[in-house]
Amino acid sequence: MSKDVHAMPETRTWREIPQEVSSRAMSGEGRRRLAMGSMRAVMFVAVIGIVAWGAWETAVVLRENPDSLPGAAKADRVRSLVLVTDGVLDKNWLAATLSIPADATLVGLDLSQLRAKVLADSQVSSADIIRNFPDKLTVRISERSPVVRMMAQAAGGTPSMLLVSRDGVAFSGTGFDASMVATLPWIDGVRLTRDGTSFAPIEGMRAVSDLIASAKLEAEELYRTWRVISLERFATDGEIDVRTKSGMKVIFDTREDYLRQIARLDLLVDESTDPTHPLREVNLALGSQVPVAYGTALPVLGEPPVNTLGAGAPQPAVTFPRAPGIHIDIKSEL
Repeated sequence: MSKDVHAMPETRTWREIPQEVSSRAMSGEGRRRLAMGSMRAVMFVAVIGIVAWGAWETAVVLRENPDSLPGAAKADRVRSLVLVTDGVLDKNWLAATLSIPADATLVGLDLSQLRAKVLADSQVSSADIIRNFPDKLTVRISERSPVVRMMAQAAGGTPSMLLVSRDGVAFSGTGFDASMVATLPWIDGVRLTRDGTSFAPIEGMRAVSDLIASAKLEAEELYRTWRVISLERFATDGEIDVRTKSGMKVIFDTREDYLRQIARLDLLVDESTDPTHPLREVNLALGSQVPVAYGTALPVLGEPPVNTLGAGAPQPAVTFPRAPGIHIDIKSEL
């Protein structure tokens, strides 16, 4: 007689094993493999760091002490110039400014002397020059942008136009678009003084720059009518006078908010619709009470004002000689 045999179902249980027990259970060979793997990773990171540090140190030594280069590398002449700028200066300016001889070698260049040449142009605010072996020289500069223009005249000389930046530095200006320069207002009521081969900064130009920026933001069309900005009373009264193309005079207070003053001026101009009775003078330096004068005819401004120069010899004219045999690249940081 057969007997049914019923298989007992398989049962499984789960048991949590503490970490310390699991670690103790690892074989000696496994621990050695883990230790060797960790050591190799540490050594790899250390080697990469040493190589990077060595490359950096080598680059510094070669730039600061090019005499340590092999003789063949020392003989490589400059074949390429790279200009990196945030402004408008170009390769012609770079070639003329550096005046590197065609047979000059990269290691034979005096970088501090070349940097001084670049900074001698007041349009340049900062400069850095780097050797890129075997034959390339990189010049990285930051340029000043013009805020206003001015006519300057030395004693017995001919008036010439200069551009003035926000920090008050006057410079001849190279590479700027003529139509853009023509839109800049003239500055008056200032006197240029020599500071070595350049001019000392003009006091008050930051206030003028802030006024112009506020006018462009608040009333662009109104700003386009500005022709002359005078700093004659800036030092004594803290005021800036503006003459428009029609001859209207506007007085701004540098201690008051420019946007508020410009809004008041814009309102007055909009309300003055009688061409036979135009605004002649608006004084915004007295707060909300704005004295206004009207006239039947306004004087039309003629030639731009001429500001005198302090003592000193005039700067030499700038020429742009070609640099034979040297390729020049220009890059923008805008």
